[in-house]
Amino acid sequence: MDNEKFERIFNPRKIAVIGASSSPEKVGYSVFKNLLDSKFDKVFPVNIRRKKILGKKAYKSVLDINEKIDLVVIATPAETVVELARECSGKGVSGLVIVSSGFKEIGKKGERLCKDLLKIAHEHDMRIMGPNCLGFIRPSKNLNVSFSGQIPLKGNIAFISQSGALGTAILDWAIEHNLGFSFFASIGSMIDLGFNDLIDYLGNDSETTSIVIYMESLENARKFLSAARAFSRNKPIVVLKSGRSLEGAKAALSHTGNLAGNDEVFEAAFKRAGIVRVEEIDDLFNAAKVLSRKSKVSGNRLAIITNAGGPGVIATDSLIKLKGKLSELDRKTISELDRNLPENWSKGNPVDVLGDAEPKHYKKALELSARDKNVDCILVILTPQAMTDSVSIARSIVKIKTDKPIISAWMGGDVVKKSRKILEKGGIPVFRTPEEAVRSFMNSYKYSKNLEDLYQTPGSIPHAFKPKTEENMRIIRKLLDEKRFVLDNSESKKILANYGIPVSNHGLAKNSEQAVRIAEKIGFPVAMKIASPDILHKTEIEGVKLNVNSKKEVLENFKKIIKNTKEKFPKAKIHGVLIEEMASKKYELLIGCKKDPIFGPSIVFGMGGIAVNIFKDINVGLPPLNMALSQRLIEETKIYKLLKGFRGVKSVDIKSIQFVLYKFAYLVADFPEIKEIDINPFSVDEHGGVVLDAKIILDDKVKKPKPYSHLVISPYPKEYIKEFKMKNNKKAVFRPIRPEDEPLEAEMFKEFSKETQRFRFFGFIKDITHDLLTRYTQIDYDREIAIIAEIDDGKKKMAGVVRLISDPYSNNAEFAIVVADPYQEKGLGNGLTDYMIEIARKRGIKKIYAYFLSDNDIVRHIFEKRGFKIFKDEKAYRAELSL
Repeated sequence: MDNEKFERIFNPRKIAVIGASSSPEKVGYSVFKNLLDSKFDKVFPVNIRRKKILGKKAYKSVLDINEKIDLVVIATPAETVVELARECSGKGVSGLVIVSSGFKEIGKKGERLCKDLLKIAHEHDMRIMGPNCLGFIRPSKNLNVSFSGQIPLKGNIAFISQSGALGTAILDWAIEHNLGFSFFASIGSMIDLGFNDLIDYLGNDSETTSIVIYMESLENARKFLSAARAFSRNKPIVVLKSGRSLEGAKAALSHTGNLAGNDEVFEAAFKRAGIVRVEEIDDLFNAAKVLSRKSKVSGNRLAIITNAGGPGVIATDSLIKLKGKLSELDRKTISELDRNLPENWSKGNPVDVLGDAEPKHYKKALELSARDKNVDCILVILTPQAMTDSVSIARSIVKIKTDKPIISAWMGGDVVKKSRKILEKGGIPVFRTPEEAVRSFMNSYKYSKNLEDLYQTPGSIPHAFKPKTEENMRIIRKLLDEKRFVLDNSESKKILANYGIPVSNHGLAKNSEQAVRIAEKIGFPVAMKIASPDILHKTEIEGVKLNVNSKKEVLENFKKIIKNTKEKFPKAKIHGVLIEEMASKKYELLIGCKKDPIFGPSIVFGMGGIAVNIFKDINVGLPPLNMALSQRLIEETKIYKLLKGFRGVKSVDIKSIQFVLYKFAYLVADFPEIKEIDINPFSVDEHGGVVLDAKIILDDKVKKPKPYSHLVISPYPKEYIKEFKMKNNKKAVFRPIRPEDEPLEAEMFKEFSKETQRFRFFGFIKDITHDLLTRYTQIDYDREIAIIAEIDDGKKKMAGVVRLISDPYSNNAEFAIVVADPYQEKGLGNGLTDYMIEIARKRGIKKIYAYFLSDNDIVRHIFEKRGFKIFKDEKAYRAELSL
């Protein structure tokens, strides 16, 4: 589906309403009347019993209308909808809005109806919003395709809700708060059109600057995250997710499963996509108000200007609670404020300009705070007092020119109503309380900080990583064939060791004599642990003995461990006793994985040991990970303060933990058969870490899945790596670009001549910034593929890159290529082009297109040689190749 089809649905020229009615109590009446009230000319009522509806000629069927219909709204009983959809498909309708209920929500019968509807829609390239939805509203077009009687103000926030009832409540709330929308939709059961489709459409909508979502559930997580990642950098996405459930955790079989509930995984997914998550409806729109402004919040240091001490203290308390910082004003700023404010002002931040403050005092305090390098944002608080001229103060504030964001808390009711409108019109977000304002500031900071962390350049891995994938596959297949789904400590460690994760020196003893031999080989002292796939908490059944120092102690403890296990867990399957070296490292960590029903494998990191369920100090991430994402996973735990060194205690080897997480993410990505992994403890100090105890649980429901289909974020497509022989007989490696390639890309840019730059970018790039480079190196492999030509001239260099960016549905994809000047005329341009066309075919792309300048003869020749059709466009040429 292309953007033109979306335009026909959401900006239709002709609409039919099936089930249109003259009875005010019917939904069909409300939908049809709203369209008439919208002054929408080309709207056709369809009703089998009526000749006229509200003065308009009615039709018995959509097929009787002698005009091409873009959009049909269906408001009839559920059992009639499938046949009506079939009629619409025969009419060539682009989209349906089904407001009728009685589908998924009623069980199997409704699910069958949904299945039949989807079959018709897919066969005829027709999209469906709903069923059981409110519809949508485009305020700028005065278009109301819903049964809500109100059209909100025109604005730049798009709102998508799963709940129709909440949608109508929010419409009321928005009208009362003078909040405008670019787009408003309640999408109901989402059997077809989902969050991802609307994000893709609104991401390209010039009227929308931020997207706000009320979410109850999510079905296609991979498509949702892909769409969100594509646009969240430029258009903030704010989500209120209801249903913080622990049901997923209850069924888990490990520490990891119990700790990482479904809500924590949602949190991790939102972070990874650059989405801001809020917990209250007010915050949903308050955050969007701040985020949609041109001035972005870049730090968490806030200056507060107030005419009353109490609200300033409340704002400060709220700021500190949310981990923000009160700006430490520069001495020069304090000195200037002293010269310009009343004698008894507060002499610091919060800047209390006192109850009788005049507009000039607010204005000066704001101007000076905005100039201070220690200030990231300014909150202006006003309480209405007898001498307060709130209107003049508001007018003075909106005149101030600064790049720093300004927010305001105008406390009170009707007294400050007029001044609130002045601020809103002047582009300054207005809140009713200091706490609301501070929460919105911190949500905006969270958004900026999250993007900064997401797109930092990852460090290179410490050394080559070559996992023994085939060996692990053999072990796992054998276990699945044996119908054994829970691995013991020894088996689990073998799987981990094959992926370069350090495990303790150990051996499995079937009898006491064998235990002695293994202990003597490892060297005393040793640890002894029961080896059973059925026992998770070994210490609770006295199945663990530490610091075993002699042959005698090994013999005694072997008998005790077996005896204790049989007494306390008589049905447990016992594989023997694991003998391993004693570790004397400082800290015990937890590293784990749990397969979430929505997001697939999630990675858990945090404090380990026997108190793991008491402290619950964990962080959750999604695979794949690079070194930067691994670092972030570590940093956002409380134990990180200890790990990085505390009160004279040495820092542990954090880079080695990062690398373990990096390898661990590859393991869970490569094996969809893994349901859960529990490494507890992973013992660590300044010399590195080691797995002391591990448990792996396999998924008995996995049946030969498509590679990486269990992940919601596409991993590095290593299948596209190949060698290429250049005309000078030297070798280049063609491979997909990685986030770690940013330095190589920057070096390649420096080797572009002005002509090469002009041919590739249709202009000249003045500054090669980190932000620019991350847009080329940190990509979503589901939507974009960039193949670089890497050569080794003593050091590795990027000689050229070819790029293909597809639409969300893999129909059309834009092609671009550039080769650095020193490596031109060596066959790389032809080689990269041919390889990318081959990849496009494998990915199911239907058409490739590219733009090039009229004097770019080399690219024209490359395209013509491969059968591209060339068209003259407005400012350049367009080449197209149908695959």
